[in-house]
Amino acid sequence: MAVDVLVIGSGPAALAIAAALVEQGLMVEALASVDPEVPWANTYGIWGPEVDALGLEALLGHRWSHTSSYFGADPQSPATEHGTGQRGAVSHGIDYGLFDKTKLQHHWLEQCRGGGLRWHRGLATAIRHEALQSTVTTQEGQELSARLVVDASGHQPVFVQRPDDGPVAGQAAYGVVGTFSAPPVQPGQFVLMDYRCDHLTPQERWESPTFLYAMDLGGGVFFVEETSLALAPPVPYDTLKDRLLRRLAHRGVQVLEIQHEEFCLFPMNLPLPDLGQQVVGFGGAASMVHPASGYMVGALLRRAPVLAAAIASGLRTPGLDSANLARRAWAALWPLQLRRKHALYRFGLDKLMRFPEAQLRAFFANFFAMPPAQWYGFLTNTLPLPQLIAAMLRLFATAPWSVRWGLLEPRGRELALLGRLFWP
Repeated sequence: MAVDVLVIGSGPAALAIAAALVEQGLMVEALASVDPEVPWANTYGIWGPEVDALGLEALLGHRWSHTSSYFGADPQSPATEHGTGQRGAVSHGIDYGLFDKTKLQHHWLEQCRGGGLRWHRGLATAIRHEALQSTVTTQEGQELSARLVVDASGHQPVFVQRPDDGPVAGQAAYGVVGTFSAPPVQPGQFVLMDYRCDHLTPQERWESPTFLYAMDLGGGVFFVEETSLALAPPVPYDTLKDRLLRRLAHRGVQVLEIQHEEFCLFPMNLPLPDLGQQVVGFGGAASMVHPASGYMVGALLRRAPVLAAAIASGLRTPGLDSANLARRAWAALWPLQLRRKHALYRFGLDKLMRFPEAQLRAFFANFFAMPPAQWYGFLTNTLPLPQLIAAMLRLFATAPWSVRWGLLEPRGRELALLGRLFWP
C-alpha cells in the first residue's frame, strides 16, 4: 500500500521536510542510506532575528551579540583606499547564533517519531512513476511506494534532475575547533568575515581571496575557519589550511589542541531543478543554498511548512494525480518571486567570483555600510523582490568606482543569468 509521501535522505533537509509533513497529519516514510541518528559533521549558523522569528532560539548552542567583520585596506596602500575607510572591525549590530547540532537533529527526529514516521535503511537506485504513485527500488531490491517522493538526499540528489548550466562554484572551508596559544578573536566575539590579507605575499593577493570565519565558543575554546566564498573549481583544502595557519601565526597565534577538524564544501550557484518533474526536491537537492551567502538552514525551517502544506492540500484534492501533485509542490517551493531572486543572486555571485582580493574587500565594506535591514534581508533571502532590487541599486550607487566597474564589466554568462530575472 502506498503511503502519502516517501522522503529520501537523513540530513537536515530530509528531517526538516519529514517533520513538517507529519505535522500535516500525513502518512510519511523515509529512506536513508545511513542511520538518521548519526551525528552531523558540520556546523550550522543562523542570524539571531531569523531564529527568533521561528521561535527556535532554544536550539542554539551559542549566541553572540558582539558580531563584526574586518575588511581592512591593502597593506601597501592608504587605509582609506577602495572605500574601506579603516583597518578595524566593522560592527554588525545583529546577533548571530550557532545551532546545537544535536538539539536541532533531535528536535526534528522527535517530531518525526511523534507523527509515526517509519524509517527504511537502504540506497535508492531506481524509480518508477505511475498515475497515482511512484515506486522507489533500493539497491537491496526493496520496493517502497508513495503518492509523492521527496528527494532530500543532498546536492547530488538521487532522482532530482537539473539542467547543465556550466561550471558549478563551490564554497570551500577548512576549520578547527580547539585551544590556542592566544585568543584568535576577541573574547565573546563572532567574526563573520575577516578579509585582512597582510599575512599573504603580494602575488598571493592576486589569487583567489579567502576570509576567516571565527567565534569564541567559551571556556578557552575557539572555532576558526578559512573560507573561500565561491570558486569553480573550489579552492583546495590544503591551500585553505595553509592560509589559516599563516593567518594565525601572523597574529602570534598557534593551535595547541585540535578538538575537531571541519572540511566543508558545497555548491553555491546550482541552477534551479526541472520544476515539471514528478519527484520533488528539498534542500540542496532543490538548489536551496543561498547563492550569495551559502546559508540554507533558515530556509529549511521557513520553507518546509510551506511545502508540506501544499503537498497536504494536493493530497486532499479529489482526482489529483501524482504528476500534478508534484507540480503544485514545486510551485509552492519555488514561486515566481523566489525564482527571480535566485536569478539575481546567481548573477551577483558570478560577478564577485571574478573580483580580486582588494576589490572584494571594498565590495563587502560597502555592502555592510548599507542599513542593517537591507544587508540582513539580502543575506537571509527575506527581502521582497522590489526591496532586494532597491538594495542592489543602492549598493551600486554608493560603491567606489573600482567596484562599480567590476559590477558593470560584461564577462562570461552574467547577462544570461540576469536575463532569468525576467524569464526565470
